[in-house]
Amino acid sequence: MNTYSFASQTRRIGLNSRFLKPAVAKACSTIGCVQKHWQARLGEAAKPAKPSTHQPPVQSSLSSAKQRALLRQQALTEAQQGNHTEAIVLFSHLIDCNPTSANDYSNRGLVYFQNGQADAALADYNRAIELNPRLDSAYNNRANYYAAQGQFLEAILDYDVALDLNPVNSRAWINQAITFRELEMYDRAIESLELALCLGKLEGHIYAERGRTHHLQGDWNCAVADYRRALALLPESSTFQKNPSVRLRAQVERWLASLVGSQPDTAD
Repeated sequence: MNTYSFASQTRRIGLNSRFLKPAVAKACSTIGCVQKHWQARLGEAAKPAKPSTHQPPVQSSLSSAKQRALLRQQALTEAQQGNHTEAIVLFSHLIDCNPTSANDYSNRGLVYFQNGQADAALADYNRAIELNPRLDSAYNNRANYYAAQGQFLEAILDYDVALDLNPVNSRAWINQAITFRELEMYDRAIESLELALCLGKLEGHIYAERGRTHHLQGDWNCAVADYRRALALLPESSTFQKNPSVRLRAQVERWLASLVGSQPDTAD
């Protein structure tokens, strides 16, 4: 299937775009001391290494672009480990160095959102979209914000834009399906999940969410089958704290247990 045919599947809902004004982000009280900590670390990292008697002297320090790339990776790692305040400080430093980086605004917004700072998250998403109106991840992130606020139609609109820009964005397909499910539009949810399956990514997540959709729709046999497919793919543990795949696996186990326990015995 041509990837651009995916996006056409979600054009059936006619909505007018409605964008909220950016909210003023309030930094949490602990950021100041953490920022000093990271500034000190960054200052040490920027110092050139001294020549060694056993090794040739360092010819030059890392370029600014490479330093930013390393810092961005560190920020992402901190976010994955649940160290939200540290990640926010690092992304803020990156934005100070390059105020036109839409990706850094979108990523910082995601960490704000994970840290419970919804207004700051929305402000960063809006700024990212203003800087780069074709950044699909920013629309997906903002759609997640809208969905969390119960603004499901606004969420579907942003998922729609994200998929127009990038029809192979698996996460946007999954998130859109969850939003359709919240609206009890189960057939549309399953359609989005089956399109996501064609991309060959995040299959454990897709089977889990499709199983949940079948479950709520009352199709228990399909739900059990999808739950078991999901459990075969989702990890039992992770080196990262609060790994979403591990949390989802635990949730699937609970869903399956509640479903199997509620089913009457049937003959083979």
